[in-house]
Amino acid sequence: MRTLLKNIGKKSKKAFSYQINSKKKDKVLKDYCLLIKQNKRLIINENKKDIRNAFKKKIKKNLIKRLLLDDKKILDIVNSINKIIKLKDPTNLILEKWKRPNGLNISKISIPIGVIGVIYESRPNVTSDIAALSFKSGNSVILKGGSEAFHSNLILSKLFRKSLKKNNVDENFVQFINLKNRGVVDFLLTQMNKFIDVLIPRGGKGLVKKVQDLSNIPIIGHLEGVCHSYVDKDANPNIAKRVIYNAKLRNTAICGATETILFHEKIIKKFCNKILKNLEDNGCKIIGDSKIKKYYHGKITKASSKDWSKEYLSSIVSVKSVNNLDEAIKHINKYGTMHTDCIITQNKKSAKKFLNEVKSSIAMHNTSTQFADGGEFGFGGEVGISTNILPPRGPVGLNQLVSYKYQITSKGKIRK
Repeated sequence: MRTLLKNIGKKSKKAFSYQINSKKKDKVLKDYCLLIKQNKRLIINENKKDIRNAFKKKIKKNLIKRLLLDDKKILDIVNSINKIIKLKDPTNLILEKWKRPNGLNISKISIPIGVIGVIYESRPNVTSDIAALSFKSGNSVILKGGSEAFHSNLILSKLFRKSLKKNNVDENFVQFINLKNRGVVDFLLTQMNKFIDVLIPRGGKGLVKKVQDLSNIPIIGHLEGVCHSYVDKDANPNIAKRVIYNAKLRNTAICGATETILFHEKIIKKFCNKILKNLEDNGCKIIGDSKIKKYYHGKITKASSKDWSKEYLSSIVSVKSVNNLDEAIKHINKYGTMHTDCIITQNKKSAKKFLNEVKSSIAMHNTSTQFADGGEFGFGGEVGISTNILPPRGPVGLNQLVSYKYQITSKGKIRK
């Protein structure tokens, strides 16, 4: 295992040393789309192996939902890659340039990061998205998918490598670790810093925490998505009802799903039943504090303090009353995970205060938190959401997978 992984690292470094022009990058991606469409039945058959294994292992339904590939999801994969093709190559761009009085001409130029390592679970589309984004941004990538999606990930990575080879590009720009050994992840985190420049974990809390605790390689990622929707005293009730329904129930399994709803105490009587009954009638369990429990006429479970920090990833929502906007912000900054948080209000001053003061990497106004997605931001897909304080933050797409360097020229200037 150790020799194999180090060889993968060496091959990634070597592939990265080759510069590929924008035209060839796009040709590789176009051919990849074509191969996916041509091999749709093969991909679905490989995915069925993973689905059967998932049911045998009694994996949770929300995880099986993430794992499933069908005609629509394969079309989504192709559409995502096509969006990446249409985006401008983010490398070798002059970001800034200026002249100094000392005679120096300085340019700030975008460059690829290097070798990206990605450890992920469940979703096979992560394989195609990350391979496409990494390649277009000039990076080579090492993929370590979860065993539950092994066959799906393997076929999608093989098709990408086939496209690379067809275009006379080093196929090791994209490598999938074809091992189910549990020691692989530990080795990547602790022994591969000579080969991997940045690690991106995508998966559940256990995986991400392990990466954060053990890795000696820089990380881009988030631990959990404890997202909030705050209904302010000046909210429009129809907007609040529509946005919160979507933010919670459109897809409960994604990290941008709202997990806690906050109500300003002045509008609980007026708004609470209309909004929460709409959720309950559509299969959502309501967990509320004593004030919400007092005024809500539907079925409700009493909340404990532990509920405010839970990421349910299912049809369950925590609901809390707050005295004012300041208390809402304070609650979010204490219990949130700096992922995505929203205020619903018609008061522009309150909205501005909320957007400025919550620590979230994505702060929203009158908008469903489910828009926390690279594709929705126009990034053409993402490798994940970053809640790091240091950049990149939010959806990490094509333009976030580059670094920069300074290029300086002069007419023989020397420093006095």
